[in-house]
Amino acid sequence: MKEIKIDTTNVGMAVSAAEVAALQPEVAMALSHLHNGTGAGNDFIGWVDLPTRTPEELIDDIMATAQDMRERCDTVVCIGIGGSYLGAKAVIHALSPAFPQPGENSTEVVFAGNNISEDYLYELQQYLRNRRFGIIVISKSGTTTEPAIAFRLLREQLEKAVGHEDASRRIIAITDAKRGALRQLATQEGYKTYVIEDSVGGRFSVLTPVGLLPIAVAGHDIRNLIEGARKMQKNTININATNIAGTYAATRNALYRAGKKIEILVNYDPRLHYLAEWWKQLFGESEGKQHRGIFPASVDNTTDLHSMGQWIQDGERTIFETVISVEKVQRSLTIPREQADLDGLNYIADLHIDRVNKMAEAGTRLAHVDGGVPNICITLPAVNEYYIGQLLYFFEKACGISGYILGVNPFNQPGVEDYKRNMFALLDKPGFEEQSAAIRKRLGC
Repeated sequence: MKEIKIDTTNVGMAVSAAEVAALQPEVAMALSHLHNGTGAGNDFIGWVDLPTRTPEELIDDIMATAQDMRERCDTVVCIGIGGSYLGAKAVIHALSPAFPQPGENSTEVVFAGNNISEDYLYELQQYLRNRRFGIIVISKSGTTTEPAIAFRLLREQLEKAVGHEDASRRIIAITDAKRGALRQLATQEGYKTYVIEDSVGGRFSVLTPVGLLPIAVAGHDIRNLIEGARKMQKNTININATNIAGTYAATRNALYRAGKKIEILVNYDPRLHYLAEWWKQLFGESEGKQHRGIFPASVDNTTDLHSMGQWIQDGERTIFETVISVEKVQRSLTIPREQADLDGLNYIADLHIDRVNKMAEAGTRLAHVDGGVPNICITLPAVNEYYIGQLLYFFEKACGISGYILGVNPFNQPGVEDYKRNMFALLDKPGFEEQSAAIRKRLGC
């Protein structure tokens, strides 16, 4: 089997190989913190060895549960926010056909609880009216506002549609082992449950039941996903040529110290759009602290070349790019030849469309490098479960290393709580009376 590769040769106009190499002691220290639990946030490093310690029995159980849901349901609603949905959505979107045909996949996975849009929830309920649906609800506490609202609405709808007993068989809770409102409800109602480990934070949870169950319900091979992650875990234990996570972390931090404050994750395959959304949460929530951190952005090329291409090519030189290049596509399609050639495309007639896409990628990378944008390239051999598993763990490991090099705790998110306090105060949540009075005075309401 091939492996993911990294190419950092196109960063040389901003940072030298010596500057990147000078960060190796910091990479070594970060790896030591991750493997020995000696760094900040060490209560949340359970993801580091997660692939190799995931028991086969758990994978079998998840696959059996997924099959049961597929037999019972046309549609399964995955309720969660942040890391409780982004990983699953990223993988499902990457592995599923862009235009599913009837019968290709008997069970559709849709998402809720990741917003507070009344229109979205109303339209979802309407969509589910004449469908056999089930629910996967993901929350440690069971009280996070967005998923709690969605679960209350959809649980009520499901119980009205099929009765309390059947609804209980179609609801799966992924939650805390002992604590929280959702754990209490799941025990009370007899829901099938999976545990979110205390040592694995949300944005690192895609390789736990949080991500594995929805991915399996969507019909994808979670065993191969885990195998890919296991391979990358093995490759990133030590500082050597195979530890591409260390190379990536060192390179991006060298670029950051050289004034490159924004990283743009680039893909040339629309299947990877939500992988970039997952990546943005992973790095943004891990590194954006103490007024530090690289700002994570993303573009889908060639689409976004016609919107963001001008800025990337010619705007402020505070950016660098990380390109995910897919080596092998799954389908075969060539450009037809036309006698009249009115659109002028005969010069590329008979070429595979992927060949044209690859040349667009190569030409754009070169143009951006010439325009002063350093470029890291990550080559993905193919878009399948095994290589996506490698990619997920690669980014997780690189994120942990990078956060420690940056000098922050990569595993907390203190800033997330600030907006919550204001929202609860404005909604007059019990216990927030003092804050409510203060914030209403500020707003003049």
